[in-house]
Amino acid sequence: MISESAIKEMVQQIVEQLATQNSGHSKETFEKTINQQINEKIGNESLSVTDKELHDITEQRLQEYYKVPDPKEKESYMALKEKTSARVGIWRTGSRYKTDTLLRFRADHAVAMDAVFSYVSEDLLKKMNLFMINTLCKNKDEYITRPDLGRKFSDESIQKIKAECIPSPEVQIYVSDGLSSTAIEANIEEILPSIMQGLKNEGIKAGTPFFVKHGRVPAMDVISETLDAKVTVVLIGERPGLATGESMSCYMAYGAKVGMPESRRTVISNIHNGGTPATEAGAHIAGLVKEMLRQKASGLDLKV
Repeated sequence: MISESAIKEMVQQIVEQLATQNSGHSKETFEKTINQQINEKIGNESLSVTDKELHDITEQRLQEYYKVPDPKEKESYMALKEKTSARVGIWRTGSRYKTDTLLRFRADHAVAMDAVFSYVSEDLLKKMNLFMINTLCKNKDEYITRPDLGRKFSDESIQKIKAECIPSPEVQIYVSDGLSSTAIEANIEEILPSIMQGLKNEGIKAGTPFFVKHGRVPAMDVISETLDAKVTVVLIGERPGLATGESMSCYMAYGAKVGMPESRRTVISNIHNGGTPATEAGAHIAGLVKEMLRQKASGLDLKV
């Protein structure tokens, strides 16, 4: 690769050449000379090529990423950073981010984009024994631009739900990709068995779980009415940020109906390894479902 000293030398020579612009040289001659010198310098430097994998800059936790030079209170600063994944203590070069900081930002943004526009593995759905239905959204672009279609189902999908699921369950649980398929793949294998086991321990009968593709949260209202479920629970991918693309939410409602106010939903968010662990969240969800059935309420009406 080109060394820093070679780059400095090139710049110095270019500056010297600029000084000769007014000494009778034509513009074409000047540009040709500059290009020749740059090519010579590049050609003289051996480029190192390797098959070694590049270092994954996302492996380091943002809580541990600290670039402030000669800090006076690093211990206090690191204690602060441990409480948040915000990009503090990243430093700069002049008025710009340092190169590795900018690359990490772009890498985390790419993770968020992948979480939104990727799809949950069909092999995973088969492994979890979840049959799939789709909302009226035809693709991801329509899902992003038409939230209303993510709440509705075709007549064929409604009939499939009725045919595959147990009618009038105490609790109907289903999974939906939402705005992060990555979140579902990262958490569903731990949280769904945890919920089902927790409900079983409480003597609560759960319906047939399944998967909704291109689903929005209010789709649970249609499912609740279709199956006449007392409590409906959806495990759905959260809109990803730069901190993580694996965060999942759980929305629950007692006697959910189409058009009901959002205040009737109970939600547990930030379910991922860096937030509430999936198994712990599953046990908590089962406990909340028990209270909903006992109080016949959810959302702001639920007293917990």
